[in-house]
Amino acid sequence: MKMEHINKLDKTQIKKYKLWQVCKFDRRFNGIPKEKQENITNFKHVSAKKLKEYELKESGKVRLLSTGNYVGYTKYDKNDKNINFGEVITIPTGGTANIKYHKGYFIDSGNILISSDLLNLKYLYYFLTNNNDKIQSFYRGAGVQHPSMSDIIEMEIISPPMEVQNEIVEVLDKFTELEAELEAELEARTKQYEYYRDLLLTFDDDVPMKPLSEVCVLSAGGDVPKRHFSKEKTNEYKVPIYSNGIGDNALYGWTNEARINNPCITIAARGTIGYVALRNEPFVPVVRLICAIPKECINVRYLKYATEILNFKVPTSGIPQLTVPMIGKYNIPVPPLEEQKRIVSILDKFSSLVNDIKEGLPAEIELRRKQYEYYRNKLLTFE
Repeated sequence: MKMEHINKLDKTQIKKYKLWQVCKFDRRFNGIPKEKQENITNFKHVSAKKLKEYELKESGKVRLLSTGNYVGYTKYDKNDKNINFGEVITIPTGGTANIKYHKGYFIDSGNILISSDLLNLKYLYYFLTNNNDKIQSFYRGAGVQHPSMSDIIEMEIISPPMEVQNEIVEVLDKFTELEAELEAELEARTKQYEYYRDLLLTFDDDVPMKPLSEVCVLSAGGDVPKRHFSKEKTNEYKVPIYSNGIGDNALYGWTNEARINNPCITIAARGTIGYVALRNEPFVPVVRLICAIPKECINVRYLKYATEILNFKVPTSGIPQLTVPMIGKYNIPVPPLEEQKRIVSILDKFSSLVNDIKEGLPAEIELRRKQYEYYRNKLLTFE
């Protein structure tokens, strides 16, 4: 990575400003002298409800800027008066300091918008995210917290020469771009697996559809007596106890006697509703975990794949949860066992490939994120 100007940086070239000295805001803040907000930018805002009414388009040109983690783009409409154009940093007016950067068309909801003619704005964005904890400390309130702008605008901003700012942005952009590429690869492989799974589990009318209550023995989990429970595996307590969590988070503890001894699938009835897991070893299911032991007409691995694509629906009133009678009414296709085995052999290969990627890529993404944070802190500290 090119760091010609960064490596030659002389500390005498570094200047320090208050945020209000190098930025413009899209509104005036209470209690702030007007001389600290001489120029106010003009951007339009919509409600959070209105923002989510826009149709999401993967190839849309207009970014939907929320105060939270909601991410989306919509199509450009020259007649839409809510669409802004510009280069901005966003600071939420409520919630947490979820700072974002955008350049181009956008629709905003609930953010304070910052721009600058004196700094590379992307550099300022990286500088502020590196000081996110400090900005978060300026959010106050008993309920929904709001930023104290009188504190935020007085934050000290370190400003190296523009060519150094540009190089810092170039270096940090490379890390964020790589992370985005890895996340896109993970998403693409997952979608590819889901496509082939759905394709293989779609049959003609000659394959019968049968309810889970007919092809499985269904049962609900129960309580685990504390006197037969251990958080750690021991010689006495070596039977796993599973909850309705996902992956490793489903392991609740250990006990000394299994309740389910046959290979089966489990379906989360609460929390991660509808999450399906394959269980090949004897275990104990806790409350809110439903077990489905396949009868002779069903391959257990086929059952897992066929159940994964069911869209379990919970009641709109009361506690959102699934019950054994609810699950028993859902139908799955039941081809001959030989065809089930053929489908399983194909999907097992896809699943293995995707799982390898799911294990490898997140670790790679996390490594890149740590490298990015390390370099961001190193490049923006100027010690």
